[in-house]
Amino acid sequence: MHSPTWENVILGQINCSDAIRRTISFANPDGKQYRLNEQVATLLVRPRGWHLVEKNVLVDSAPISGSLFDFGLYMFRNVKELLRRSSGPYFYLPKLEGHLEARLWNDVFNQAQDQLGIARGTIRATVLIETILGALEMEEILYEIRDHAAGLNAGRWDYIFSTIKKFAKHEALILPDRAQVTMTVPFMRAYTELLIRTCHKRGAHAIGGMAAFIPNRRDPAVTETALAKVREDKLREFGDGCDGTWVAHPDLVPTVLEIADGYLGSRPNQKERMREDVHVQDSQITAVGVPGGKITEAGLRLNISVGLQYVNQWLLGNGAAAIHNLMEDAATAEISRSQIWQWIHHGAKLDDGRPITRELYGKIRDEEIAKLGGVKVERYDDAVKIMDKLILADAFLPFLTLIAYDYLV
Repeated sequence: MHSPTWENVILGQINCSDAIRRTISFANPDGKQYRLNEQVATLLVRPRGWHLVEKNVLVDSAPISGSLFDFGLYMFRNVKELLRRSSGPYFYLPKLEGHLEARLWNDVFNQAQDQLGIARGTIRATVLIETILGALEMEEILYEIRDHAAGLNAGRWDYIFSTIKKFAKHEALILPDRAQVTMTVPFMRAYTELLIRTCHKRGAHAIGGMAAFIPNRRDPAVTETALAKVREDKLREFGDGCDGTWVAHPDLVPTVLEIADGYLGSRPNQKERMREDVHVQDSQITAVGVPGGKITEAGLRLNISVGLQYVNQWLLGNGAAAIHNLMEDAATAEISRSQIWQWIHHGAKLDDGRPITRELYGKIRDEEIAKLGGVKVERYDDAVKIMDKLILADAFLPFLTLIAYDYLV
C-alpha cells in the first residue's frame, strides 16, 4: 500500500505490469534477492475511490478522477497479457456508498471492454462494503455490477469510520475507545452477517475483513498474541460462512489457511450456506454503539499518537504502517481523528469525568509529538497541521486524504 505520490502511482503501475509478466524482482541493500515463485497469488488491483483525483493528469484543464486513471492505465497496459496467461483483469472497489456508484463502475467496465475489444463480463470486481450507506444497499450494489461481480468484502475499519462520519453530529451515537469497537458488538455483527447472507443468496463470494494484529519476529510474545487474536477472528468469520478473508501480514497466512481448510476442505467456498437464519433489519445496522463502552485517556492518547504517526508515514509515501504491533492504514487514522472531533464537538467525557476539549487535545498532542522526537523529525510538522485542521474544524471534514493530498510532493 502506498500514498498517491506521482512516483508511487506510476511505479505501482509498472510493478503490476512486471508482476503479470513474471519479471518483477527486488534486490535488498543487504544482498537478499526477491523473485516470484512458480505459483503466484492472483492479482487484485484497487483503484482509488470516487472521491479522489489525480492532480498530475488534466482533462479539460481539470484533474482526472483517480479511480478512472488507476483503472484505465492498468487495463490498457495489461488486459491482453492477462488474458494470454489465462487470467483476467480483477479489481477491488473501495468506498462505494450506494448502487449508483456501482452502476457507474459497471458503465466504466462495459465501455473499457468495448474499447479494448474484449467480451463484456471479462472484468471481475469485488466490492468493499466499508460504508454504512453501502451496507444498506448491498443487494442493489451486487445487482448493478451483476455481470462483473465476484463478491463483497467486509471492510471493517473504513466501516467504523463511515459510521462515525455519518453520525458525527448525533450525540446519542458516540463510540467509545476504538479498541472496544470489535466485530462482535451488535451493529458490527449485524452488518457482517447480512453481508454473508446477501452474497450467498445471489451466488457471490463473501470475504471477511482484515484483522489488524501483526506478528513481530523479534518478540515471540507479541507474535503469540497476534496469532491468537487472528485465529479467534478467522474462526468466527469462517464459522459464519465466509468464503475467504484478509490478512495484514504474510506470516499470518499459514494460520488462516489452516482455519480455512478446516471449514472448506476440498470445496472452493461455502456458498451453499445460505444463512437463512439471519434476519437483519436496517435499524440494527444503524444502531451504532457499544454496550458498556467507555472513553479513556489511554484511548484518546492512542488516537492522537496513531493519527500523527500514520499521517507522517502517509506523507512519506507509505499507505500502511506498523504502529504498536497493529497494521494501521488510512481507515484507522480516519477513525482516530473522527472520534476525537466527535468527542470534542459533543463535549464527551473521559471515564474519569474530565471533558474532552480542544485544550486537552492540544496538551496530549504536544506530549505525543515530544515522544516521537518533535515536529522537526520527518514530516511531523505537516502531520500536526493536518491533524489540527481535521480535529479543530467547526464542521466535520469528510476525508483525511483530501486534506493531506495537497501536502504530497
